[in-house]
Amino acid sequence: MATLDLRNTVKEYINTADIRLLKMIKALAESYQSDEQETFMLSEEQYKMIDKRREAHLKGESKSFTWEQVKQNARNAS
Repeated sequence: MATLDLRNTVKEYINTADIRLLKMIKALAESYQSDEQETFMLSEEQYKMIDKRREAHLKGESKSFTWEQVKQNARNAS
């Protein structure tokens, strides 16, 4: 089902829903938003660490791997 079709179907449910269904939909939406926000939140310290590592990489001061090397290392580890 395409996103637009799914969105329209959900709207139809909402338009005819009783209070019980509306409360469940609200709780689901709030839970989803809460999970999304927590998943992608980094602290200021984490951002600083990423910036330092990026600078070191750009200066050639850190070791890096190609995507092929990463895949091969993963295969060898298992």
